[in-house]
Amino acid sequence: MKKLKLRIPTLLLCIVLFCMASTAVAQQGPAAPPINLVAGVGGPVSSSNEWANYSALNLIAGAFIFPAVSSAKATVLYIGFTAGTEADIGNMVLYTTKRGNYKISAVTPVKLKGVSNPIISLTNKKVCPTQPISVTNPCVIRLDPISLTPTTLSDYYFVMYLGNNSNNASVGAANALYPITSLTGWYLGGDQTQQKVGQSIPSGYNGTHPYFLLYVMNN
Repeated sequence: MKKLKLRIPTLLLCIVLFCMASTAVAQQGPAAPPINLVAGVGGPVSSSNEWANYSALNLIAGAFIFPAVSSAKATVLYIGFTAGTEADIGNMVLYTTKRGNYKISAVTPVKLKGVSNPIISLTNKKVCPTQPISVTNPCVIRLDPISLTPTTLSDYYFVMYLGNNSNNASVGAANALYPITSLTGWYLGGDQTQQKVGQSIPSGYNGTHPYFLLYVMNN
């Protein structure tokens, strides 16, 4: 009987602690879904192919950043592919300028799994679950979070360079099919990711749809 008296309070204590922990988890609820920092690409996408030795340049204009962004602790870019077997990224950066200005004030590396020059296997179902990829089944890749809270007083340019090889010659970029996004972009030959602070954004901007860049979110 003495042993039984000692075990009952211990058992009751364990039950109480378990119930308290379960209640705390239940009160937390499901994780909040990511929010858009700007109006991303909505609806179906189109495709732009043959990216060997080309850079895709995309403008995230400060004038179109949503007011709720001030609470965002990170910026996460999502890129899309519509064709190809392997994308060999040469480099990715995010240029910052004052709003409406082309002079670069900051250069931030953009990475996927810790590197700015990743190799993306577009036929791997762990990377692109729906195969084969196409305009109806684009492969969307979430890049690593950037420690940046966008401001309406700045413009941001996401630039991605694809190396000069046969793999990238067959790569297709997911583009906005309809003009229902605040993202815009253009493309240029060669590596346009090597600009330094104080230099200017590469020329050629014409206000057309973004290339590869689909969404800008907080997670």
